[in-house]
Formats: sequence, structure tokens, C-alpha cells
Amino acid sequence: MTMPDDTRVIDSASELYNAELVRRVDETDDLAYFWVRLRGEPVPFEPGQYLTIGVFADGRLVQRPYSVASSPRTAADGYEFYVRLVPILRFTTLLWRLPIGHPMRLTGPKGRFMLEPDDDRTHLFVSTGTGIAPFISMIRTGLIDGKPRRTVVAHGVSYARELGYRRELERYERDGLPITYVPTVSRAAAPENAGWRGRTGRVETILDDVCADYGLVPERTVVYICGNPEMILKTELVLRDHGLPEPHVKKELYWPKGKDAALMGGLPAGGGAPAREVELASQG
Repeated sequence: MTMPDDTRVIDSASELYNAELVRRVDETDDLAYFWVRLRGEPVPFEPGQYLTIGVFADGRLVQRPYSVASSPRTAADGYEFYVRLVPILRFTTLLWRLPIGHPMRLTGPKGRFMLEPDDDRTHLFVSTGTGIAPFISMIRTGLIDGKPRRTVVAHGVSYARELGYRRELERYERDGLPITYVPTVSRAAAPENAGWRGRTGRVETILDDVCADYGLVPERTVVYICGNPEMILKTELVLRDHGLPEPHVKKELYWPKGKDAALMGGLPAGGGAPAREVELASQG
């Protein structure tokens, strides 16, 4: 991936800055976890909602919404975001340049992609790429509250190295928590996936087997899907054939149906901004 040379001057001060970047951990060259902490009291949110973060560059606010991966119970330590670097001069090329401690603008929360209260059905979480972030917030919050739900996490990526939160989810499984982690890689023949022994194929193509392997029956299963519209549409078709009624399926689009991904900032599958924030997404 060739990155453009981003020469925009990031403003180090603004009266609209109300937060700061407090931590960063890189997963790969173009995938990283960022923690942004509000100055003052943290704003409450529900797992599955998103916040908008940004900075001023050349005097213009450049921002983008991201689903929060951390739990609202730990908001005092900062909000965690799982982000892919997009090779276009918009927000992420600025984010990758920020030093720890740099001030930022944070607003929100927004979004209705949230869990139903007191839902004892098995939860099937289906995502691609960074679309796994809201599910991590949901799982972490359930564990902190002492109310973990039986959950099957189906996560699809191109390469095994892109399996964000893999170690955390595998640890939950090893510890005997009611969480089943089902990763899959779509480019099984790629040299980068040499040694991969898990499932292969796009995430929607493994769902029949997942439902069969883990006894996911329609009347006792609720499905949450987060990612690009093509994956969501295909997943819905698979689930419909499996007998799941439409009310049992919740979804979060990461760009609008009918839009070319390149026009929405070159977002890869599962990465970027929820569809309800398309105007902000177009700013990158």
C-alpha cells in the first residue's frame, strides 16, 4: 500500500479541542488501537455506539466517527478505537501522525446499534475487519457487569495478521467464559497466511457451518452484523435460509448501500464510519 505524503499542518491548539490522544498500540502497519480521553468528566455511551474524533489541519476540522471498542465502564481511562489506515489524505493519515498527548476533538455518542436488554438468546456477532470493535465493547461490558451473554464471534479478514482482538477473544475461550471465537481468512492461498489452520473463506460463507457446529437455532439466536453492505446482504440471505426471521437480525452499515467504497474514502471491508455519519465519513 502506497501512502500519499501528508503535508497538512496539524493545529496543536484550538478552543474546540476537548480531549487528547493518550495511548496507541499498532497491530500491523495499517491497523492500530487508539485511546482518546476527554478532558473533564467522560461522556456516557452504550456499547455499540460511536463517537467522532478529529483534529484541525490547515485550519479545518477533519474528523470521522468510529465505534467504541472499550466499555463505557472504563471511559475515565479513555475511549478505545480500532482503526485502519486509509491511503487517502483524509482523517487517518492525520491520526497516524499524532504524537501521544496531542489534543483532539471528540463528540457524541450516537447510534442505535445496541444490545436488547435482558436478552438471554445466543448472540451471533458477524463482522469483517475493524467492524469487530462494537462487539468488543459489548463483550467487555457484559464481563465487567458480571452478566456475560452466550456469544459466538464470527470475524472475517483477508490475512490472519489482521485478526484484531484475537488474543483477547482466545483468552476468554480458554478461561471458560461463554464466548466462542470463530475467525476466518478469505485469502487462504496468500503467502501471508502460511501456517493458518483455522477456517477459510469470507465470513458469510462459513455461517451455515457455524450455525450447525454450535447449535444456533433460529428461535434462540439473535444476530448482530457490522461491516460493509455487500457482506451484510449476503449474511442476511444465509441467515434467512437458515430460518432466522428479520427481527432477529440487527445490522450496522459501514458505508451506504449503492455507494462506491472508494468514494467513501477508500474504506476496506468492515472499516470506517457508520452509514448514519456519511457526511463526516466523506471527510475521511
